[in-house]
Amino acid sequence: MQSLSDSTTAGSTAGVRPAGSAAKPAASPPRGAVRGSAAYRNIVLALFCSGFATFSLLYCVQPLLPAFAREFRIGAASASLALSLSTGFLALAILLAGMVSERYGRKELMFASLATAACCNLLAGVAPTWELILAARAAEGFALGGVPAVAMAYLAEEIDAGGLGYAMGLYVGGNAFGGMAGRVAMSMLSEHIGWRHAMLAIGALDLALALAFVLMLPASRNFVRNGSMRLRDHVALWQRHLRHARLPLTFGIAALNMGIFATSYNYAGFRLMSPPFSLSATLTGLIFSAYLFGIVSSSWAGALADRYGRAPLVAAGIATSCAGLFLTCTASLSVVIVGIVLLTIGFFTTHSAASSWVGRMASTGRGHAASLYLLSYYLGGSVLGSAGGWFWEHSGWNAVAAFMLLQVVTAAWLARRLWRQGRN
Repeated sequence: MQSLSDSTTAGSTAGVRPAGSAAKPAASPPRGAVRGSAAYRNIVLALFCSGFATFSLLYCVQPLLPAFAREFRIGAASASLALSLSTGFLALAILLAGMVSERYGRKELMFASLATAACCNLLAGVAPTWELILAARAAEGFALGGVPAVAMAYLAEEIDAGGLGYAMGLYVGGNAFGGMAGRVAMSMLSEHIGWRHAMLAIGALDLALALAFVLMLPASRNFVRNGSMRLRDHVALWQRHLRHARLPLTFGIAALNMGIFATSYNYAGFRLMSPPFSLSATLTGLIFSAYLFGIVSSSWAGALADRYGRAPLVAAGIATSCAGLFLTCTASLSVVIVGIVLLTIGFFTTHSAASSWVGRMASTGRGHAASLYLLSYYLGGSVLGSAGGWFWEHSGWNAVAAFMLLQVVTAAWLARRLWRQGRN
């Protein structure tokens, strides 16, 4: 496979041929970095770091929800606001981030977002009251909105189509690794040094990763700065995507898929730390190591999507989540863990395939399409994730599982419609 420099050289000499030889059609050069090239590796590594930083910051409070409930004497649904406010404000910021990145560029905005969010996490670690903690977490989520949609748009612009699914899968794998590390590290550190010092440690680490990211990521080559776009131009692009025959179905799947995942992980800790399991905070945190399966499955799903199409992978991911959901309702700890693993695999398989699908379906305004996808994704996690707390407080885990099953069935119905309209 040719690198970008090889392709440029080949194109520049295409007009020189021996006399009498037949002209051969010149192969069209790759539109972006091809898999195996140095540029491709740098892009993937930098965006892996950005995904790690983003999701370790975003989800580091999830294992702390039972501790928040005890320390501040609040219910499970109220404790979940430490996460839901972050994801909710992130969802709102994503639309603004798409607009800003069109004017000022992708790389600059992603770095500023990561650095600001890491500083907000440091502030949350020292905030003296619950209200100030929530304010810092809301600001952190808003700052992080400059990463996910812009990262997807950057990949769609800078990676050749033949390797886009694999690159997107590795980026989602970075998200998974960051989400796992943030949760597991927080649960372990909080038990030994307290949750405040643990939040400070994670904030400092991710600030360093933001610096590594900006040093590694190549400057955009295919991005065209558009400073002349007005608000109505952005609105027109969003409306165009919402009128698309298939994109809104993908947005709906994103909201439900994230709702299922956020609900399960928000309240799994409450369940595992209660009878009959009564696990410690550290052991409960280790359950989040199921994210390792998410890292593998997202990369695997991305590569398979390039080969077999997105629709089969979305359907397989939803079916896997459904199977895991039923297993979490048993009284056996080992079976519950298997269920959480399957939920994780199903979630990342669906997300990896669906997110790369958006870039292929949107012929123009990919940043705007990605922002709508992630707006749906995070609003689903924020709203549905907090709503699950009501079911936990009133009827326990089986009610939470029934709430998630409704989401699974609806996502399956949307996926069936999407599949019938196209198989790419």
